Parts: sequence; C-alpha cells; structure tokens
Amino acid sequence: MATDELRSTVERVGDRFNLGEYEIDAYLTVLEHGQLTASEIADRTDIPQPRVYDTVRSLSDRGLVELRESRPMKIVSIDPAEAFDDVQDALDEMIDELEARYTAPARETEAVSLVKSRSTILRYLEEIIESAEYELALSLTPDLLVRFADQLRAATNANVSVDLIVTPRSEAPSPAEFDYLSVATTARARRGITTPVIAVADGNYSIYATQDALRDDQDRYGVIFNRSALGFLVSGFFGTVLWTTAEETLGENGEGRPYPRRYASIRRCVKDLIDHSGEAYATIDGRDVEQGGPRVVRGRVVDIAFEMSEEVASLTLETDDGEVTVGGRVAALEEVEAHEIHIGRHQPPPLDR
Repeated sequence: MATDELRSTVERVGDRFNLGEYEIDAYLTVLEHGQLTASEIADRTDIPQPRVYDTVRSLSDRGLVELRESRPMKIVSIDPAEAFDDVQDALDEMIDELEARYTAPARETEAVSLVKSRSTILRYLEEIIESAEYELALSLTPDLLVRFADQLRAATNANVSVDLIVTPRSEAPSPAEFDYLSVATTARARRGITTPVIAVADGNYSIYATQDALRDDQDRYGVIFNRSALGFLVSGFFGTVLWTTAEETLGENGEGRPYPRRYASIRRCVKDLIDHSGEAYATIDGRDVEQGGPRVVRGRVVDIAFEMSEEVASLTLETDDGEVTVGGRVAALEEVEAHEIHIGRHQPPPLDR
C-alpha cells in the first residue's frame, strides 16, 4: 500500500471511530433499546435536548444508525456487524501495513522520566506490576484495581508479596464484593482522592502519578523511576505516609509467603520478622555506609529496631566478623545500607545472582 493510500485509509477509519461523548452515549443507548425518539434519548442520557438532533445525524452520516423521518423522528439501531462491515477489511489491511512499517523502539526507560499520556501511565503501571519478582507496593483506584486484577493474581500466585492500598475508601469494593486476598498479601483502604497512584516493583522500578493524571488531564503527569537510586523516594513515601494512614484493612494473609524471602523494603522485612517468632537468618546485599562500596553481610538476626511510625526500622546481624547493623536506603546510623534483603529460617540464604 502506497503512503498516500495508507494515509487515506487511516483518515477514513479514524473518522468512523472518532466519536464524541454525546455520540457515544446516544449510540450505545440506541443499540440497547433498538429504536428511540430524540426525546427518549435525551431522557435516557445527559445529552441536552437541543444537541440530540445534531448528535444522531452525525451518527447517521457515519452509517451507525438509521433515521426515520416520521413525527416524531425515530432513531433506529443498525446491526454493528453491518455498520462496520465496510471498514473491517480496511482496518485489517491498515493494521497489517502499519505493522510492516513498525520499528520497535528500545523500551529502556531513562532513570527518571516524565509521562503525560494516560495510556502511557497505564502501560507503565502494567509493566511494573508484571516485572515484580518478589515485592510490590501499590496504591490504586478501584477502577485500576479491577483493570489490573489478573496481573495482580498472577503476581500473588508467584509468591510476590503485595501491599495494596485502594483509594478513595468510599469507592473501594467491600471484601464481600471483591476477593482482595487473591490479588494482595495485605490490602488496605485510604480516605481521599488526594492519594496518588503508585506502583513499586522490588524497590527498583516505580511510578508516581496523581489520580487526575488518569482522568485525561493533560496538565498532570506521572514520574517513572527505572533502576534509579531516587526510586526509594516513592517506596519510602508509600511506606511512611500512605501505608501508615490507610486505616481500614480489606484483607490480610496471616500465613505469609514461604521462606526464604526477599525484600526490597527493610520496613516490610522488619514487620514480618516481628510477626513471626523463631530464629531468622539474613543475607544483605547492600552498600557500606562509610566507605560507599558494595557490601554483602550474612548472619543471624539478633536484634530488631522498629517504631510504629515506621520512621525507624533496622536489623542487627551476628556475623563471623561481629555484629553488623543494617538500615534501609540512605541509612546513616547503621553500618550497611540494604538494597536487597534475603531472610531464611535456618541459615543465611544464598543471593540470587
């Protein structure tokens, strides 16, 4: 297909599907009832009476409905298979031609990226959820929870630990209506539409966006952190600001995941250790706080420091070289900044390299 022909086809297909809000409402309403008058469409939709006639004539011009010039005029639905038959072949041919011209871009995201498109934000949310190997922190609206439910079920089935906040609380489905434990290890609800949409996979790959950014508001944006040391800001904000103020528990799996376990968040690790009695052993892959170089330490957990505000969370390990204190990202008081924490019950687990 020549370039001019392809352009013409794209324009023709685009025109058929380029429906406004009123046109979509009118079209779906007519399809549902089969036949309506203009007044009946106005009664069943939010379309102002003066706009109904222009709206249905636009649908008629596109071949989506039939107008019968009676008194009153009747708008009659057309079988969608018939209405779209003339563009089906063109659409298939257009997609084949576009695929032939498509050059897959490198999907390596910059360390920090700003995105403004709603569809792009949704794509990154899905990618982050699916990339998690052992830990997910999420703040989602009820609509996003339903949208990504299948991906979250796949994550929990793969023993990924999922902390989920659903917001606003007033719109969150009740546990009787939605099986939260099928999509999360722990699920909570938080009050207010000011709560941002967040996803953090393994403490490494994350997104922060306002709820407005998911409503096609082009003045808003989302921020992507991919393999960036700044990503801990999102995880820390989630753990200290959002999670601690999400007061209603929607579901919680008391059994937890099997050992050995991996953590990106020391706060999550410490809370799990507090909840589970018995000895614990850790392997810490991190960085020496004073020297700045990479450091791996192994040993038995002999002490835990934790405050309910979650401002303090640290471990002390008994190693072959003596006791070593371990903190989270940007630790200053401890000796090691933990990037990845492996917990076992009988011995320090090996690192997954």
